Amino acid sequence: MQILSQILFIIALGIAAYFITRRVVLIKKTIQLGHAEDRTDRPAERLKTMLLIAFGQKKMFNRPLIGFMHFIIYAGFLIINIEVLEIILDGIFGTHRLFFPFLGGFYNFLINFFEVLAIGVLTVCVIFLLRRNVLKVQRFQESRHREMKTWPRNDANIILTIEILLMWAFLSMNAADTILQERGVGHYAEAITGNFAISQWLHPIFSNWSATALVAYERFAWWFHILGIMAFALYVTYSKHLHIFLAFPNTYFSNLKPKGQMANMPAVTKEVKIMLGIEQPDTTPAEVGRFGAKDVKDLSWKNLMDAYSCTECGRCTAACPANITGKKLSPRKIMMDTRDRLEDIQKGWLKNGEEYDDGKTLLGDYILEEEILACTTCNACVQECPVNISPLDIILELRRYKIMEESSAPASWNGMFSSLENNMAPWKFPPDDRFNWADGVK
Repeated sequence: MQILSQILFIIALGIAAYFITRRVVLIKKTIQLGHAEDRTDRPAERLKTMLLIAFGQKKMFNRPLIGFMHFIIYAGFLIINIEVLEIILDGIFGTHRLFFPFLGGFYNFLINFFEVLAIGVLTVCVIFLLRRNVLKVQRFQESRHREMKTWPRNDANIILTIEILLMWAFLSMNAADTILQERGVGHYAEAITGNFAISQWLHPIFSNWSATALVAYERFAWWFHILGIMAFALYVTYSKHLHIFLAFPNTYFSNLKPKGQMANMPAVTKEVKIMLGIEQPDTTPAEVGRFGAKDVKDLSWKNLMDAYSCTECGRCTAACPANITGKKLSPRKIMMDTRDRLEDIQKGWLKNGEEYDDGKTLLGDYILEEEILACTTCNACVQECPVNISPLDIILELRRYKIMEESSAPASWNGMFSSLENNMAPWKFPPDDRFNWADGVK
């Protein structure tokens, strides 16, 4: 029976590893659809940013209570799963609490620490479920934000419920295990760890159970916990909770330039310099590519990584002045639409091959002109994002395409462009009069 259990475990581990690896490779390939962009400068500053923003949750602590709870659920869940290493090795080698003989008293300290974190994660998950479904925080509600339809709303509830069940499985498994130790049942008596900090309070639930029932439950909880971890690891690659892993590279490759500093288009910059006599025209000018972005292939790889790193928390949209005043623009929806476009491309690849073209584009089929024109480029969304995503970069690229490739801009914008070109100011008056307004300032 033990050998069969080991074989089944190794098969399950192999299946999970295969599908997770396949999914990771596909996501990496999709992100690489974006064009090149160098984000390797200032490595020390990038490392510091990653540690502060991704691991330290710095931006989350702008709201201290929520930040503290999020840190518990994020760091706690990651740290607790160090214990998964022992479970995996136990499953492969058919052992029970493999590390106990080697760690001795420190083993109990670790499990107690994990249990305290587990009850913290479980408690916070319950609170977050109540915030979403009972208190109904506005930025999570479809009635206020159309992007929060069935799947995004259910995705969060599914993840929170899974984490609650996994933490319960971990704690109840320990409770059943320690009771079996006390009773001296089978191999459980070989690792006398004693009671643990939190699971000991669950003993009354199991104290009247027979040894057979306790063994059955302990094995069920063990299998549920490890298979649940495997399923969770695969599920997050389809979920917004992919940010659990991508937050680290995404913050490392953050834009370190001052907010508000927009990236100029090299082709346009060169033309301006030629007009000003700073540069000479090329004898064999290179072919100018597309201005701006119409589809995801026109964006950079970092823009696409941003889309996969989005937590859908809605802090960007809650801070967006355009959204607050009733405009259709929602920075969160920009990121979700970009990821949806990438996922649709993946489905096309898997079904019809990599040369398949569905004829759709990000601008028009997913994101509307009305949305991108509403943006004031104030950078509020960039400032608020807890993992340093920039919806503004995507909005600007889509807007550049609309204006420079399709020559489609509101009439008032065209008037402003003309004034900027001729008068070096958005208004229709001579350059010499630009600062006349200051004469009346005392």
